[in-house]
Amino acid sequence: MQYKKVKALLFDLGGVIVDLDYKKTANAFENIGLQNAEKAYSQFNQTDLFNLFEIGHISSEEFLAEIQNEITNQVSLSEITKAWNSMIIGFQHSKLEKIKKLSEQVPCYLLSNTNEIHLSYIEQLLQEMGFKHFLNIFESCYFSHQIGKRKPHKETFEWVLNQMNYDAQDVLFIEDSPQHIEGAKSAKLNTFYFKKDSSLSDIYQWI
Repeated sequence: MQYKKVKALLFDLGGVIVDLDYKKTANAFENIGLQNAEKAYSQFNQTDLFNLFEIGHISSEEFLAEIQNEITNQVSLSEITKAWNSMIIGFQHSKLEKIKKLSEQVPCYLLSNTNEIHLSYIEQLLQEMGFKHFLNIFESCYFSHQIGKRKPHKETFEWVLNQMNYDAQDVLFIEDSPQHIEGAKSAKLNTFYFKKDSSLSDIYQWI
């Protein structure tokens, strides 16, 4: 297969750089008394509460309070935070090193549907691993709760491309969620569907 050479890489964070297990949060929520947690939140679907939190329309305090209100037994906000963060497994050292090397060859950017609580926890984990400044290797980081937009909307990708100042055809988007891949394609980006058996080394074919 002939790969088109690109001028910039646009990475997803969770599932590509950060190892995730969405079921862990669903199970943790169920364990503290939140009913139908897996229906409310998963990799492929989520309710309005999570959507609003993800685009920064409600604060962390409001988000945690809403979850707390849904639970009949007494649960502390720290317990809810811990359950919410339990989907974040951590990082593979080798993967972080590989992305750092890629960033030395081609400009790298980050686009993530995330939230204030998860980002804070991710930064904490990076610091504990000795990668405190890892996010600085990206030219810009576009976090949904900060930019007020989220994937998979075409408009989000178009806005990010405008901020990056690149044409869609010159950017490769690396993502693990199929619905976000489709959103990127609708905005004419090149895409790399990052599956469980994928390797970041495959990206070198594009640069």
